[in-house]
Amino acid sequence: MDTGDVIGLVAVVALFIVLPWIIMHYVTRWKTAATLTSGDEALLDELYRLARRLDERMATVERLVTADHPEFRPLGRTAPGSDDEPLGELERMLADKKGLRK
Repeated sequence: MDTGDVIGLVAVVALFIVLPWIIMHYVTRWKTAATLTSGDEALLDELYRLARRLDERMATVERLVTADHPEFRPLGRTAPGSDDEPLGELERMLADKKGLRK
């Protein structure tokens, strides 16, 4: 084998074996990094439950204060319960997700 044959062989191996392997390796790593792990999902579920409990507590506190002081209006709200929409949207998303799993 002369030098030209060796260079050609190395080029063919690099083009048809090494290059696709590198591309597939990083595509696989990219796809696995973009997904949530079961630990991430459990943490998100726990954070959602905590947010829900805190929201219920805030509604109770606001209701008690409003009962004592009818002129009281919480900051950022025009009517009681008007900021519940983001949690409602999250609840709809969770219901859709659970419906897809069945």
